[in-house]
Amino acid sequence: MPTICVFYGILIKMYWNDHPPPHFHVEYGEFRAQYVIETLELMKGSLPRRAHVLVLEWAAMHRDELLEDWRLCEAKQHPRKILPLV
Repeated sequence: MPTICVFYGILIKMYWNDHPPPHFHVEYGEFRAQYVIETLELMKGSLPRRAHVLVLEWAAMHRDELLEDWRLCEAKQHPRKILPLV
């Protein structure tokens, strides 16, 4: 699963040819979560509150890039890296 961004110990990843709806995976220590790209809804899992807020802030800024990476992964192509939250 390609890692498309890392910030503050948070890893953002996408699977190739993953199931709908378009979403991304988050790893933070022992925590795992999945977020729907369109709505930024927490789809599965959990994160500590601060990590959740940072992921939402980052994803809101990069929604178009996340959708493009989703399309690339659907086509079994390597997604592009996305700038981290700074």
